[in-house]
Amino acid sequence: MVVLSAVLAALAFAPVPAAAADIIGSPPFGIAFATADDTLADIAIDNDLGYTEIIMANPTIDPWLPGEGALVVLPTAHILPSGPRNGIVINLAEQRLYRFAKGKPPASFPVGIGAEAANLRTGSTQVRAKRVDPPWVPTTRMREEDPELPSIVPPGPDNPLGPKALYLDWPGIVIHGTNKPYGVGRRVSHGCFRLHDPDIERLYQAVPVGTPVRVVDEPVKLGWLGDTLYIEVHLTTQQADSLEETGRFEPPEFPKLEEAVTRAAGRAASRVDWGAVHKAVEEQRGIPLPILRASLKFT
Repeated sequence: MVVLSAVLAALAFAPVPAAAADIIGSPPFGIAFATADDTLADIAIDNDLGYTEIIMANPTIDPWLPGEGALVVLPTAHILPSGPRNGIVINLAEQRLYRFAKGKPPASFPVGIGAEAANLRTGSTQVRAKRVDPPWVPTTRMREEDPELPSIVPPGPDNPLGPKALYLDWPGIVIHGTNKPYGVGRRVSHGCFRLHDPDIERLYQAVPVGTPVRVVDEPVKLGWLGDTLYIEVHLTTQQADSLEETGRFEPPEFPKLEEAVTRAAGRAASRVDWGAVHKAVEEQRGIPLPILRASLKFT
């Protein structure tokens, strides 16, 4: 069980009007306190977060034994991905799905994504069909890798698609629930997008057939909240591969970073704190951080 500080939790989860900002949630983050039996994976599930994002937000904490009373950062604020804000947008780099609907605030959910680069694709598609209690039909490749897999798995606790599924126009790609919640927020699927069951329940009700779906890969996001520009930096695809395979990764390279920051800052470009930008890139904690120096005002 996670015990939240009432004051800090209230600040951390205060809503931000959708039309007022490029950020959902209140930056920079929320707070939880671990109990003796918690792991970071447990805390992630309890707070609707993914495994990788909570690990990166807490680099000094033992993920398997945080310890009684350990203060855990919850990455509950998110800069919205770039581009059109309609339908579903999935950002592979942060392993998060965003849902946009006219007249409603954006929603965001952690997702598990493809384990191999060959199973990852970006671009635009749409929701082709929806199904309650979907059966799971392993592909030929899956059965070659594991000959013991049955030809079909009916609904139930052994079905990896969970209670509901959204089928995309991309062959074999499904947004679905899961019977393995610890895989949410990790690179573990064969290309589908797995959500916690409560999240797929919400998404299923909110998304009609024909909803546009856009998949992007944006490890660096920039956005405004009021008069402050924020940056949010996640692992690249190559770093995420390395983290899954070895538990380590090399520093990132973002050759067009300064150009992107300057463009996003616009007329405030002279106030960019490049030290803060480079620190955010070095740490890659997936937390929105302010990167503008205060403007000088004379009276």
